[in-house]
Amino acid sequence: MASALGTRPDRSSNRAPDARLVTCRDRGRPSSRGIAEKTIGDLLARAGIAIGGTQPWDLHVLDPRFYRRLLLEGSLGAGESYMDGWWEVEALDEFFARVFAHLDPYLAFRSPAARWLALKGILLNRQRRAHSADVARTHYDLGNDLYLAMLDHHMQYTCAYWRGAGTLDEAQEQKLRLVCRKLHLEPGMSVLELGSGFGGLAHFLATEYGCRVAAYNISWEQVEYARAWCRGLPVRVELKDYREAASEPEKFDRVVSVGLCEHIGHKNYRGFLELAHSCLREGGLFLLHAIGGNHSYTCTDAWIDRYIFPNGVVPSVAQLGAAMEGLWVVEDWHNFGPDYDPTLLAWWTNFQQAWPRLQARYGERFYRMWRYYLLSCAGAFRARQLQLWQLVLSKGDIPSYQPVR
Repeated sequence: MASALGTRPDRSSNRAPDARLVTCRDRGRPSSRGIAEKTIGDLLARAGIAIGGTQPWDLHVLDPRFYRRLLLEGSLGAGESYMDGWWEVEALDEFFARVFAHLDPYLAFRSPAARWLALKGILLNRQRRAHSADVARTHYDLGNDLYLAMLDHHMQYTCAYWRGAGTLDEAQEQKLRLVCRKLHLEPGMSVLELGSGFGGLAHFLATEYGCRVAAYNISWEQVEYARAWCRGLPVRVELKDYREAASEPEKFDRVVSVGLCEHIGHKNYRGFLELAHSCLREGGLFLLHAIGGNHSYTCTDAWIDRYIFPNGVVPSVAQLGAAMEGLWVVEDWHNFGPDYDPTLLAWWTNFQQAWPRLQARYGERFYRMWRYYLLSCAGAFRARQLQLWQLVLSKGDIPSYQPVR
């Protein structure tokens, strides 16, 4: 007991000073680190992933503290320990594809931090207007140099449409044309865009289809870029929350939202859809482009929430369906979620190529964060845990609608 209490051992004894401790504490009782390592190893083995293996998707632990951190902190601990350099995987996208395909998707929500996040999503409206700009400060206003290097020439930061396309530029232009064809646009139409990104869609609508566009966005960096890009065109870009479009004096022939719904939150889906409905003229169409989930959640992954998209959450079919009930007629519901996998990989390739000129500004920890973000998301889409939906909605006052692909 003397050694256990911290008293200096008897060095005159011929017996090893820690022999009793080894006997009573460690013999037949694995350490907490050993238990954590075995637990994680057994779990990953179900996904065909080995610790220290030779396959490109196998996990290599560089700091043994990783095991306990992952068990205690869940997905938040996984992401932060990767940013800290505690573990590595050569093919991180395939690692996550296997994790998402073979393990319980709810595992990421079992840490205390994740449970607290989910509870806040139930009790609070984390996407109310007072917090709508949080994601802009954390993510969208990181720096246009980053996004100019990573994205295509239309500056599309949403899923591309790869049918018949060979490059990111081609696939993103196909996505823009797909949106426009689904909306059955005609020259002179007015379009309300809720969540306008860098202005690529508004610019395309004005130059390719002769439309007038009013666009709403809460990212200062994106709005400044869009205003400069669309100067001289019939495009008005507002630095405002989407909810402020309710004050628009006119109704629009078309309403479109590409990549905003992931920031709206389950408590606000109905209000968002009512806003779009109120802004749309009779006989008009509303196109909603959004990432979708296979389950109904009240929050996103804890690591994504802290480092990438604060207050974000992807909708489910059930959540959107309940919010649309009695309000909209669903004319078309198109899922091309698998196209997000090559989109994310193309962004990652562009980011890597640009990294030498970005490194001084952003640093190594950001590099690891961005790699984790892009490739984990690619894995989730590859495993079909995430989808990409385009919905075409009407007020039910058109004779018919022909779906477009």
